[in-house]
Amino acid sequence: MAPNGDAAVVKTRLPPSQWLMGAEAFERRMPHHEGIRALWETKWRFPCTKAVYPFHDGAFEDFEPIFLDLIARDINDGTSPEYTRAFMATAQSLESRGDEAAVGGDNGKASGLYLRAACVLRIARFPYITSFPRVTDPTKWEAWELQKKIYLKAGSLWSPSPLSEVAIPHTFAQGRDRASIPAYVRVPPSGKDKDQQKHPAVILLTGLDGYRPDNTARTDEFLARGWAAVVLEIPGTADCPADPADPTSPDRLLDSVFGWMLSDGRFDMAHITLWGLSSGGYYAVRAAHTHRHALKGVVAHGAGTHHFFDKEWLARADGHEYPFQLTPALAAKYGYEDDVQAYLEGSQKKFSLLETGIVQMPSTRLLLVNGTLDGLMPIEDSMLLFEYGSPKEARFFTGALHMGYPMANSSVYPWMEQVMGSAK
Repeated sequence: MAPNGDAAVVKTRLPPSQWLMGAEAFERRMPHHEGIRALWETKWRFPCTKAVYPFHDGAFEDFEPIFLDLIARDINDGTSPEYTRAFMATAQSLESRGDEAAVGGDNGKASGLYLRAACVLRIARFPYITSFPRVTDPTKWEAWELQKKIYLKAGSLWSPSPLSEVAIPHTFAQGRDRASIPAYVRVPPSGKDKDQQKHPAVILLTGLDGYRPDNTARTDEFLARGWAAVVLEIPGTADCPADPADPTSPDRLLDSVFGWMLSDGRFDMAHITLWGLSSGGYYAVRAAHTHRHALKGVVAHGAGTHHFFDKEWLARADGHEYPFQLTPALAAKYGYEDDVQAYLEGSQKKFSLLETGIVQMPSTRLLLVNGTLDGLMPIEDSMLLFEYGSPKEARFFTGALHMGYPMANSSVYPWMEQVMGSAK
């Protein structure tokens, strides 16, 4: 369902003379970039105490000793094997304790311990991994494989809607696309009546560093509303089989996913929404246009669409709120491998949803959510969408950083409820 070329393509749009986040915030290099001590003490320790992103499902008692050890050994490079290995023993211990609880029949305790282990491994594999075209970091990939294994142990205990891993055939694959789409699926229990056998569903597209095992609370929220969850990684991250260097590969990915959902029989295909998180927001905006007839609504949460690819923006984004250096991860994610300069020079023309004409196509209902001080995906990238194509909806959070946390979800779920209940 890629665009057919009928939409006029905007040749260029220059960056604003001043970003809405303000010149001071744009130019500033945040203190957490000064090393592992600064990262822990100025950015990560507080959310860890609250078990919120990126420490959701986790426990402070697991992390504090790890970071104190990293600080003591002066390990400041988050991409180093030494950083990743510092987490492994804790994760393995938590897994063993979870196994003991499961053998003893305490599924709730076992699940909690498995989730804590999976969270430890999430931080171990930060800031970014992919296997396309090859595994970027063998040590982090080991942590990723272990995270998936342990998370599936937890998910198997979630009655009456356990987690299942599905290998969706990539029937629309072309070029370098791979043959299978790994997905996590959770489905509400079916009623006895035929009209209760098929469920509305949310396709959740993950981000640059958050992947399938990192969305427990969201899938719980979906199930509580009677919605199924299909969780996928985006091109250029983790296990996604779509060619990250091909701007049209996500269209084929979704074609294959929709085909599988239709044949599977558990999903109400007239009530499908899609939610893209952070880097997944880019693909959510694209899907709202390319797959508008298949989706009742789309949430693009923290989306970059055009200015996000601008050299001027990217020159300062490395110093903003991302925990580690951003541009090397983005270069690999968009198929430039380790050639950051090629990414800076060529990604906007190739991937911008404005310059490629996507945003001038009609769209399904599209909700744009972000913080006005987002230093990763500029708020301007959400605002410019109001100038093109179909009317849009939005909720922006004044003074908030990337994604508009912690307030954002309180706006997303009511909107999704309304969309799921409205007539097509």
